[in-house]
This record gives sequence, C-alpha cells and structure tokens, in this order.
Amino acid sequence: MTREEIIRTFNPNAPGTNGTLFGLPFDEHTAQIIVVPVPWEVTVSYHEGTARGPEAILEASAQVDLYDRNISNAWQIGIALAAINEKLKEDNRKLRETAALHIQSLTSETADVNTQHLDAVNQGCEEMVRYVKQTTRNYLAQGKMVAVLGGDHSTPLGFIQALSEQHDRFSILQIDAHADLRKAYEGFIYSHASIMYNALKLPAVNRLIQVGIRDFCEEEVQVIERSMGRIKTFYDEDIKNSMYEGRSWQSLCNDIIQELNEKVYISFDIDGLNPSLCPNTGTPVAGGLEFHQVLYLLRKLVESGKKIIGFDLNEVAPGESDWDANVGARLLYQLCNWMAVSQGKHPKR
Repeated sequence: MTREEIIRTFNPNAPGTNGTLFGLPFDEHTAQIIVVPVPWEVTVSYHEGTARGPEAILEASAQVDLYDRNISNAWQIGIALAAINEKLKEDNRKLRETAALHIQSLTSETADVNTQHLDAVNQGCEEMVRYVKQTTRNYLAQGKMVAVLGGDHSTPLGFIQALSEQHDRFSILQIDAHADLRKAYEGFIYSHASIMYNALKLPAVNRLIQVGIRDFCEEEVQVIERSMGRIKTFYDEDIKNSMYEGRSWQSLCNDIIQELNEKVYISFDIDGLNPSLCPNTGTPVAGGLEFHQVLYLLRKLVESGKKIIGFDLNEVAPGESDWDANVGARLLYQLCNWMAVSQGKHPKR
C-alpha cells in the first residue's frame, strides 16, 4: 500500500501490527522516520544488557498508545524500525568477550595487557562506526528522518559523522549522567565513555550542550573548562540547586535552548533520567531528570524554532522486567514526533 492508503485505512485505536515499532503499519518505504537499531555494547564498563535494548524496545513499543495531546495525529508521521543486523549482533557477542579479557588485564596485578585483544576491539568498533555511518547516510539520501537506537553510547558516532557531511554547523544536545569526554577510555578508541570526545573532532559540531551531568572525572572537567565555550555543561547539581532556590524549569530550559544553534542533534543516554526510570541501564547514577521534565524541554526546544536534524537513544537495558524498555519506547516515540514537527514534516496540535 502507499503511505496515503495506510493513513486512510489504519485505525490508531485498534491493536497495532504485530512485530512493528509502536504497532504501526509503516515500513522503510512508507515511513518518514527510520530508526536504525545498533545492538552493540562491546566497550561497556559496568553492567551489560544494552545490546538487547533495541529488541526490548521494539517489543515494549506495542503498549504505547499512539494519541499525543500536543501533536495532531502523530502516528501519521510514520515510524519504522530498520532490520536488526544479525552480523552486528554476533560481532558484538564475540568482541564483548575479548573486551572483557582486556578490561580484566587492566585490573589484575599479574596479567599482562594483551595488545591483540585491544587492537581487535578497536578494529571491530571502527567497523561498527562505518556500518552506522553508511546505513544512516543511505537513509538520509532518501530524504528520510533518521534516528539511532543503541546499544551503548558509542553507537551514534557514525550517524553524527554522516550528518556532518550534510550540515556545516550544528549543536549536540546531550542528555546524560556522564560527560563522556574521556580519551580512549580503558584503551578503547570508540568507548561509550568517549563518544563526545570523538564527536567534537568533527568541525561541524559547533557546540556541545550537556544536561544532567553528574558523574565525571577531573580530566573531563578540564576538557570542558578548556573548550573556550564550545562545551556548555548544565550539571545536575546546579540544576537542582537553582530549582531549590526558586528558579523554574521553564527558565532553565530557556537557558539551555539559548546555548544551541539553529540545528540540533540530540544524543540521549537513558541514564540522564532518574534511575528509578531506568534501573537496569549500564551505569546508573543517583539524581537525574524526570520523564516530563525531558518532554517539556523537547517541546520548548521545538517551539523555539530549533530544528532537530537527528537523534540517538542509548543505554536502555531490559533487565528482568520490561520497565526500562517501556520507558525507552515512550521516550523514543516522543523524540520521533518532535523531530518531525521541528522539520516541518508534521503539524503541532
């Protein structure tokens, strides 16, 4: 069926299509937004499980109601999940074991660091980055809006690289518990803890605006302080202190949005939220944003006239229940919807 036929015949109040993202009847041809799953957690340094995030979110998304109070007929935007790359899953499994051996050697008093293990992981991660770059570049060339669904937070680098070929200048809005500004953390060039360090190598990334940061090392603080304003960090502690002293979240959102360029890429690590919303994420940290705080920031960002050129959602680990995936699915739906509105592809209510 054509996109128009799908919209005409689909009932958003009825049970959705089995096995599709949010139960929507769109595919890669008829959807306006393509979500690229990247089941990858090779360099994870604490809890495992984020590689299962894309599949867990797919399953949980069937429980997300499609009605959006702020966006008329939001489901008509059309969202589809690209096929999960099985080779990528298998490479992740093998290299995760190799990475674990390398990490063990770093903390053992007797074991020697095996450079072959490290080289194998770095090479495999570089191949993942190339895969993500080529895949997202292809969808962008088709005129699609694109998002990356990890996996750990190393997964969107290739997408950011692809966008840097299309846009001369844009900001990254990073919502995260961690600064992710470490250089080759644990020797891994493409570590999840190094994603923003690597993204800042791209001249097109004009500014990095970090929100909710509450776990970082001295070296990362030095990177921020020496960035000459290229990095602006809204630490979680400072956000909370400002609100305790009477400032509104609206006022703080205005400050955040003012720091961004017209074009914005959103990099969303689920651990930016209060860990009660994502207890099984790879590296949970006390504090963080509430769900509706994030939705308010998204809405105000779009209402300000900023354009969301792409986004990623990472570090969702299912655990023993579907709670984390449920939260992740609902956040994914909102990110997709507001991206489309920001690009003028769908009207706000």
